[in-house]
Amino acid sequence: QVQLVESGGGLVQAGGSLRLSCAASERTFSNKATGWFRQAPGKEREFVAGITAGGSKTSYNDSVKGRFTISRDNAKNTVYLQMNSLKPADTAVYYCAASDLPGSYYYTVSYEYAYWGQGTQVTVSS
Repeated sequence: QVQLVESGGGLVQAGGSLRLSCAASERTFSNKATGWFRQAPGKEREFVAGITAGGSKTSYNDSVKGRFTISRDNAKNTVYLQMNSLKPADTAVYYCAASDLPGSYYYTVSYEYAYWGQGTQVTVSS
């Protein structure tokens, strides 16, 4: 059972930056594709970014392309989400997730992920 713990959320002004971290409890995390999702109040959870187990391939929601970057450091069992040029529309709870599906692919749908963190709040003020 992989446990995921997110950190790095907070309150930031529009145009600012934050870096989220997702730390995993087990070394098998390095074999798992990982993703970030977010959920704003009253809205469904949506895909933000995904990365393969080795980190060579990534995918982004169109709304964050060019502003967010997903990366991972498997030696530290950690995945990151660098968020730049933040907008009020980015306000949400951000969740990290890991998949049991083949790690050579990235995944963009929530049901493809087996393990979830508790979430970290990101609030962007205008």
